[in-house]
Amino acid sequence: MLSRVADSIYWLNRYVERAENIARFVDVNLNLILDSPSGTAQQWDPIIYTTGDHELFYQRYGEATQDTVVQFLAFDRDYPNSILSCLQWARENARSVREVISSEMWERVNRFYLMVKEAAQQGRNLSQWHDFFTEVKLASHLFAGVMDATMTHGEGWHFGQIGRLLERADKTARILDVKYFILLPSVQYVGTALDELQWIALLKSASAYEMYRKYSRQHRINPREVASFLILDRQFPRSIQFCLIQADRSLHQITGTPAGTWRDPGERALGRLRSELDYLTIDEIIEQGLHEFLDNLQFQMNRVGERIYETFFAIQPLQPVDPSLSSQRQTQRI
Repeated sequence: MLSRVADSIYWLNRYVERAENIARFVDVNLNLILDSPSGTAQQWDPIIYTTGDHELFYQRYGEATQDTVVQFLAFDRDYPNSILSCLQWARENARSVREVISSEMWERVNRFYLMVKEAAQQGRNLSQWHDFFTEVKLASHLFAGVMDATMTHGEGWHFGQIGRLLERADKTARILDVKYFILLPSVQYVGTALDELQWIALLKSASAYEMYRKYSRQHRINPREVASFLILDRQFPRSIQFCLIQADRSLHQITGTPAGTWRDPGERALGRLRSELDYLTIDEIIEQGLHEFLDNLQFQMNRVGERIYETFFAIQPLQPVDPSLSSQRQTQRI
């Protein structure tokens, strides 16, 4: 498969997943506002800080309010990680590989983009925003389902899986980090009913509430178990460990390298990270600090993405065999 095609399918899936997860990201705070007692402060600054793009936001919008944060994260065309920008790029990647993907995939991503574009032109209240973000999540699920049902599960499909799963793992880590930042200025709420509402809202935003209840034997929400479920569970499809296991399997399907071994920097970086999580316990994570652990985890996942790009997508120079041809440098995509 041409690296250009693999790159486009990888980023098509990564951008669709990013759009969905940005919706989940904002939905954490929307759920907290709807569920919290009257008079509880609405915190929008933590959402901006956990994106890592707070400097850009404050330069352009100044104050973090519901309207400015939703506009920035959902509809700002000049912000490359907004939902609208992600879907615009997903659509362009899909357009460039229409000869490889199914027509149903193209139609689905095109409709997804047009739906968000239309929503950007409409004003909405709090409950309507919640409905919009639910639509975004459902549209992403439809795209993933259409891809699984209509595209051959070969190299291209596996590159798409890797993109989707790495993006999902990163955003699950960021959603957990939102909770950390929301609690940070109000430690007195730890263990209270409000604290439990916040953990429930977080689980719901990750579509994890029902599965967590089946996983946990305790009546009350246990923060340690929530963190363990979303980080280390090997069966829940939005847990970080599950995503890395499945991404590692897809990478080995592409390279043909036996599981547990590696041949290129991408396989080594992903396999090493996945193996580290295999032997971690939630107690060790809490001991080193949840925020510190998640921050380092996001750094390592970014490094995995860089190694995969360098191995499969980047243009590398070919050294000519004949020294007399050294001036005629040729390149190819790996």
